[in-house]
Amino acid sequence: MMETKLDVLSYDSALDPEAFKAVRRRPVRVILEDLRSAFNVGSIIRTADCALVERVTACGITAHPPHKKLTKTSLGALDYVPVDYMPSAVAAVQAAKKDGYAVVALELTNRSVSIWEYAFQLPAALVMGNEALGISHEVLREADAIVEIPMLGFKNSLNVATAFGIAVYEMQRQHLDRFPCSNRLTNIKMLATEP
Repeated sequence: MMETKLDVLSYDSALDPEAFKAVRRRPVRVILEDLRSAFNVGSIIRTADCALVERVTACGITAHPPHKKLTKTSLGALDYVPVDYMPSAVAAVQAAKKDGYAVVALELTNRSVSIWEYAFQLPAALVMGNEALGISHEVLREADAIVEIPMLGFKNSLNVATAFGIAVYEMQRQHLDRFPCSNRLTNIKMLATEP
């Protein structure tokens, strides 16, 4: 039997923390409407760092810094992802639209389009809703598009942090030509300097 040596890559960026903060982030904002679980929010922030998301905006009852559960669950990602707070998700959506971001709500509705069929345009703001109630009708009316992750099981819902990960990486996949990546950010200097 041939033995193969595999190195598990479980370390952080090779850049020092201050240099990493200067890396140009992807033009993707995340708007969190009334998430109940600070652990879900922390997990979303951690995934947002991995995807180089530009900013996370917590709205309504959504936990936001400073919050010890966010610090614990995000595993240090709070230091690298800008997180702000707005009381109203509708106002956050309107602000994103004013800044030129297409607003895409991730929700199961009778108007939703599969994320596999939807062409994400950048810059974009991805809206995630409450774990039990979803995204409010007021925010859905403001969205430019409503997309869904196809559901194949008996239960028709995913954990919000899991759903966010699927959606944000589909956005990345669709724009690999614009934002090349590697499995260890070996091209991070290029990301920091590209126009």
